Amino acid sequence: MILYPAIDLKDGQAVRLFKGEMTQATVFNDNPAAQAMEFVNAGCEWLHLVDLNGAFAGEPVNAAPVEAILAQTKVPAQLGGGIRDMATIERWLSKGLARVILGTVAVENPALVREACRAFPGQVAVGIDARNGKVATKGWAEETNVMVTDLARSYEDAGVAAIIYTDINRDGAMQGPNIEATADLARAVTIPVIASGGVSSLSDLIALRDSGVISGAISGRALYDGAINLTEALAALRA
Repeated sequence: MILYPAIDLKDGQAVRLFKGEMTQATVFNDNPAAQAMEFVNAGCEWLHLVDLNGAFAGEPVNAAPVEAILAQTKVPAQLGGGIRDMATIERWLSKGLARVILGTVAVENPALVREACRAFPGQVAVGIDARNGKVATKGWAEETNVMVTDLARSYEDAGVAAIIYTDINRDGAMQGPNIEATADLARAVTIPVIASGGVSSLSDLIALRDSGVISGAISGRALYDGAINLTEALAALRA
């Protein structure tokens, strides 16, 4: 199972939100590229980046710090937030991003997701963010009546590289991930599923891995707070 350290970008800084609330942001580093290098030097295999402002604006806002991260690090990175047309997808992938994450458009414009998957095989992930089993969009500000599993299954034949499933009520709350719901989703589809939201300890990571069906986990606040030592966690997951 791959562990993805998260760098959430707001106003050019690396922050963490509490349950997706932009008004409840804690700044952990005002130099996101330096933060990325800390994770890389600790041995991470991937980076998970989110343009929080972009998710609300519907277009990239934190391009400068993302580009700085891509310029300074050599590990692959995936990015979500404000990526809602082919031009933006093409631009990010041309700048060296390994994978784009499409969230809002996965609900509103499925044809775009399918087109992107055909154009860029293996480089398009779908981000599914949910409260109580229903998908939320536009930076989690809008809730839909779309069920998580229904949305995931609709992309079974599209060539999606991964599904990143976030339980919004767990995100940033340090209360543990929703392992049951994530594992249920992973069993419902053949697309690899990455868990996000609430990963707060090494035991959480081990439990996700030991589900046998979850391919990756994203962690942010726990790494910044020191609740998880990245080097030790990577070693434990490889064991």
